[in-house]
Amino acid sequence: MFNLAALMLEKVGIIVIVAFLLSQMKSFRHIIQTKHKTNERILLILLFGAFGIISNYTGVEVHYNSINRATWLSELEHESALANTRVMGVVIGGVLGGPIVGVGAGLVAGIHRYTLGGFTAFSCGISTILAGIIAGYFGSKRKQMGNQITAGFAVMIGMILESVQMLLILVFAKPFEQAWSLVQFISVPMIFGNGLGTLLFMFIIRAIKRDKELTRAIQTNQAFLIADQTLPYFRQGLSFVSCREIAEIMLKLTQADAVSVTDEKQVLAHVGAASDHHIPKLKPETGLTKKVLEFGMISVARSKNEILCFHHDCPLEAAIVLPLKVKNKIVGTLKMYYTDPEKLDKVQQELAEGLANLFSTQLELAEAERQTKLLKDAEIKALQAQIHPHFLFNSINTISALCRTDADKARKLLLELSSFFRGNLQGARQMLLPLERELANVRAYLSLEQTRFPNKYIVDFQIEPGLEEVLIPPFTLQPLVENAIHYGFPRSKSEGKITIQIFFENNQLKIIVADNGKGIPEERIEVLGKQIVNSKKGNGTAIFNINERLKGIYNGQAYLTINSQVDHGTTVTISIPHDYKGVFVQNA
Repeated sequence: MFNLAALMLEKVGIIVIVAFLLSQMKSFRHIIQTKHKTNERILLILLFGAFGIISNYTGVEVHYNSINRATWLSELEHESALANTRVMGVVIGGVLGGPIVGVGAGLVAGIHRYTLGGFTAFSCGISTILAGIIAGYFGSKRKQMGNQITAGFAVMIGMILESVQMLLILVFAKPFEQAWSLVQFISVPMIFGNGLGTLLFMFIIRAIKRDKELTRAIQTNQAFLIADQTLPYFRQGLSFVSCREIAEIMLKLTQADAVSVTDEKQVLAHVGAASDHHIPKLKPETGLTKKVLEFGMISVARSKNEILCFHHDCPLEAAIVLPLKVKNKIVGTLKMYYTDPEKLDKVQQELAEGLANLFSTQLELAEAERQTKLLKDAEIKALQAQIHPHFLFNSINTISALCRTDADKARKLLLELSSFFRGNLQGARQMLLPLERELANVRAYLSLEQTRFPNKYIVDFQIEPGLEEVLIPPFTLQPLVENAIHYGFPRSKSEGKITIQIFFENNQLKIIVADNGKGIPEERIEVLGKQIVNSKKGNGTAIFNINERLKGIYNGQAYLTINSQVDHGTTVTISIPHDYKGVFVQNA
């Protein structure tokens, strides 16, 4: 028995070595890793049936409890039996591939075992087919219950079915005395030998599946990294500058030898190999790109002829070209080229397809932001149309009165008025502007207002040093100050105070305008900034416009809050995220 156990370990080693060698083949790994279609089930039947046939040929012939050490068995004597690892391959095929694979592999291996002969030929053939049926059934049930096929589960099924084979030998093999003697001799080595072989085989299968999971994790992480780094450039739209940055990022973070981006008419960027003739500002060089632009389908080329480049010395020998779409309209292509076709494997192809979808989404977001910008610009101009006539007439009346009494002050106020309207015009052409320019606009406004209403209020600026160049939306601060003046101190006999605080806190730019005026009723605070309200004293248009522009520009990451108490004043706080990625900055 000990000699047989040693020989069984040797036979197990043969099957495991074959399984390990197969695991290094892409085709084998693909079959193991994917869900099984009909053609893949057929391949699994042939594969695991072949394991059974190999086990039959390399098994150990047992003749009246003596061992024949022949290395290759093509036929058995009538009184002989066969100790081998046949059931191991069939069981693994069944638990992994389901009943169809189990039955198929069992038939292949079982029929072949029957043809070798021996007094256990029939019982071994039947037990092999039965093993495939049972393993396939329980494997399928386990998957339906949402459980994974573990090594322990496969080993347990394998050892049980090997024991069932021993029982079938006792039932069908004749004479019974010889069958009983055989089972006593081979049962323990075969049951535990096949259990060990199944365990090692499942370890190989698990390693293959872990490799797939690791590859997916790496691929997902790489896709997110590329998407994150290219996001600011895609939000600028498809231009020569942005596309070159995108192509350089992708060249660095993928295995591609060249990366190119086009719009519908011309190459916007090409970096890497073949840059001498794939030149920006020219029409797309390859017929493959033209095909993708025309039909909007992903195209893969694995030879120079399929790329259809008209340059005879082009080093590019493989490519994947993907359409970039905005609202189902093709706006360009993303191309990844390879000098070695082997580099364009399934992983690279899946990565490219995923990135094309992400990039198309980013382009749609960029278009949506551009439309939002146009809308906000229109709102700013509408706001200007409301402010200018009212403020202009009051300021001109004040300056006109001063011309007779204080010409120098009138001249100074004319310059302030000019500065104020120049700031308004610049703000109307920009999405964001430096804080110092917004503050200059506020100071010009205050200079004019304090001339009209001297000693009515004081303004305290508390600005954190170094924030002069920080970008904020135009018309953010001045309307808040105007509200504090007009609604905080109506007909007030005592001098009011307005405090303007601007500082950084927790990576947020805080803009606070507080007054000690009459305050706002609680029921009115609940709707201010959320909608325009009907009121004799004001409709909240300024607060509503500021709040809407903040939400539109910063995608909901900036916010405006109002805290007020009647007869104790009002505080308006704006929080803007620092280093917000992808915001449009349009220079005046």
